[in-house]
Amino acid sequence: MIIVRLLGGLGNQMFQYATGRALALRRGTVLKLDLSAFAAYPLRSYRLDHFRIDATLADTAEVARVTGRNLRGLRARIHGAVERRRPYYRRGMVRERRFGYDPKLSGVRGDAYLVGFWQSERYFDDIRDRLVAELTVSTPPEGDNRRLLDAIEATDSISLHVRRGDYVEDPANLRLHGTCPPAYYERALAALLPRADRPHVFVFSDDIGWAKEHLRIPCPATFVAHNGEERDYEDLRLMSRCRHHVIANSTFSWWGAWLSTHPDRTVVAPREWFRDGSLDARDVVPDSWLRV
Repeated sequence: MIIVRLLGGLGNQMFQYATGRALALRRGTVLKLDLSAFAAYPLRSYRLDHFRIDATLADTAEVARVTGRNLRGLRARIHGAVERRRPYYRRGMVRERRFGYDPKLSGVRGDAYLVGFWQSERYFDDIRDRLVAELTVSTPPEGDNRRLLDAIEATDSISLHVRRGDYVEDPANLRLHGTCPPAYYERALAALLPRADRPHVFVFSDDIGWAKEHLRIPCPATFVAHNGEERDYEDLRLMSRCRHHVIANSTFSWWGAWLSTHPDRTVVAPREWFRDGSLDARDVVPDSWLRV
């Protein structure tokens, strides 16, 4: 059994699910999801229930058994001493050691509880087709979303995502992540537009007013604002159906681009994923994507 602790927004939950799913499949075992961390993190909630995932929710007894949290006294001390002597990937609780791909995760044996963000396709690119199917919204599009899907499929559509929200409002997040300036989007579109005969840009953002005011888009554009935070999965579906992508330094738009099945798609990503230069983000952006 592989249990993954979910935490963060939809994009982070997708990375955690994909990594756990790939590991469970290689091991021939089941995947379970632990939602307990959301109780202490009310800013985010469980979002994967809108998708065709293949996992069930772990109960407290299962988490305790795998992690050893149910042990007390001498048994707990012995368990802790044994765990500390093991390589991290052979422990019951497997914590992400650093940002970036860690090949030693594939060495997990037995039951394991994964704690981390696991933000690299290298953990799961070997099951891409399966993940594209499982990370499909389980309900059909309706109303404005159906009409937008038709428009997206009728043009050389370009998904453009602007991430602001807590990146701007939280000083710590701003220092860590930073935001992509208008100049980045101008450079990205300059790289993409020559590849499209009938370009139409579909803009997605958690601050659509800022996007309308600051972005200069030299072709037809639609600003998508009707879904809101509670239906972020609908925005993700729309993004994934676009032919080309300009993503922000955001796991949300990363998945919008990665889930696209257009064989000739071009994805443009920011050269600097973090404002904090001490973090090595080389494994976040796939090699086939352009960085500007």
